[in-house]
Amino acid sequence: MLVNSSPTTPDALTRRVTHPRYPRSNGYDARWTVENQMGPHALWLLEWLAPALGLDALPPGARVLDLGCGRAMTSVFLAREYGLQVTAADLWVEPGDNAVRLAEAGVADRVLPVRAEAHDLPFAEGTFDAIVSIDAYQYFGTDDLYLPSLTRLLKPGGRIGVVVPALREEPAGTEPPEHLEPWWEPAFWCFHTAHWWRRHWGRSGAVEVETADWLEDGWRDWLLWCDVVAEESTDDFHVRMAGRSAEMLRVDQGRALGFVRVVGRRD
Repeated sequence: MLVNSSPTTPDALTRRVTHPRYPRSNGYDARWTVENQMGPHALWLLEWLAPALGLDALPPGARVLDLGCGRAMTSVFLAREYGLQVTAADLWVEPGDNAVRLAEAGVADRVLPVRAEAHDLPFAEGTFDAIVSIDAYQYFGTDDLYLPSLTRLLKPGGRIGVVVPALREEPAGTEPPEHLEPWWEPAFWCFHTAHWWRRHWGRSGAVEVETADWLEDGWRDWLLWCDVVAEESTDDFHVRMAGRSAEMLRVDQGRALGFVRVVGRRD
């Protein structure tokens, strides 16, 4: 697949990604979201997470860790929409690159970009009022020992909230759902159900699980975004990846794939 040499006009692109379920996300430049995406629409997923995590109830200036922030779109959103002081932590994206994006977005005074590996976070116990992770936690958080080590960074009563790609049902054996075999990759085994995540967090003893639920018709949002990226991105890698994901989602039709949000509160 070739990169689209004639991108959609700004107004047409904006109309295409304007979504009634995500009014706050609709206020962000559509081209900016395409250029800085690294997977499913991170602002949509964060906006779905926000009410369950209680972001509106946090006082201005509350400290939040955005873990696996990618190109820091979610960090910009947290700072702008909720007045939070954000630490934007990622392993793969250079902090200097994110610093430029944050300055351009006008939030350089409220978001600190850092390079950090999820198992080696350089923060003191009780540093954060909340922890957020969008489309990243599945890559390190399935470890039985991980959540207790992470939530020590929360203040007592602080919440952690994540949104992850997920499965409606856990496969019974060692093979993926038959209809997804042509697209299945070993990394997809980190996708789990809402029930799996509730049990995983609950038995850790690290948090009281307050929410673990499935995004209704989330696969449609995912497919829409994949189509947009495949047609509008100027990055050939993202065009190919989005196109492949769109093929998979069209075959699946929501039978297996979607999103789960999980929220837990530290005692």
